[in-house]
Amino acid sequence: MRDLSCKRAIITGAASGLGKSIALMLATKGCRIGIADINPEKAELTLKQVMQRGGSGEIYHLDVSKPEQVEAMAKHFFNIWGGVDLLFNNAGVAAAGHVGKISLEDWKWIIGINFWGVVYGCHSFIPRMKAQGYGYIINTASIGGFLPLPEMSPYNTSKAAVVSLSETLRSELAPHNIGVTVVCPSFFNSNLNLSLRYTDEFEKEACHAAIRNAKMNSDVVAEAVIKAIKKDKLYVVPQLTGKLQWILRRFFPSIYVRGLAFLNKNGYAKPLMMWVVRRGLL
Repeated sequence: MRDLSCKRAIITGAASGLGKSIALMLATKGCRIGIADINPEKAELTLKQVMQRGGSGEIYHLDVSKPEQVEAMAKHFFNIWGGVDLLFNNAGVAAAGHVGKISLEDWKWIIGINFWGVVYGCHSFIPRMKAQGYGYIINTASIGGFLPLPEMSPYNTSKAAVVSLSETLRSELAPHNIGVTVVCPSFFNSNLNLSLRYTDEFEKEACHAAIRNAKMNSDVVAEAVIKAIKKDKLYVVPQLTGKLQWILRRFFPSIYVRGLAFLNKNGYAKPLMMWVVRRGLL
């Protein structure tokens, strides 16, 4: 069992949502938190709450889609703190739309943050972790990284890439005493819908309803993440519905995809989707 007391942790997207919940949970263990976020005002509130819970840390303002900013952040914390134990590549955004309808600019936006932001974090922190002889990387993906959620190709693609990267790093970094966990939640109560870009009202309503009616909040997901790190688990799939869909997709991939295609072709997909998200079942 890995001890997380008094660790040095960098968390991107730590000013709100899952990143904030993880920061506050680590604060109760006396950790030092690098609150890395593009929103300095919300980051200030997170830092205040971290300190109230027994932790410490500092704010680092950056845009994770800018490699030079991520590199500067890594250099800063390794120089000032003398090392980093945990890196949470957590910052993320959402976009929905049919391929060919959603703009290429939105594709570039979501890939730049959800995928390249993770790559830049790994690229800048891994060599330094190797040099210090240890470390742990936690990448936030989504159940969309395993499952073809309808009309969410940009999001699914970015998260599938994060899953694949994490799986590759798991074996690649094992000789260097660096662990890897990839977080793959379904919808949970968060502020992800605030960044949502979409092409029609169905996509907007479905995503908002899924988050609004979710049975799990960011604190519960954060607790699952902390437990996974302690146990050195690769995958974190917190929700039962996510686990069941993941199992079905893994063992019956053709049936799963063909089933979705049948529902969509015959006009059942959207009504079923709305029924599911309004009951918090996704």
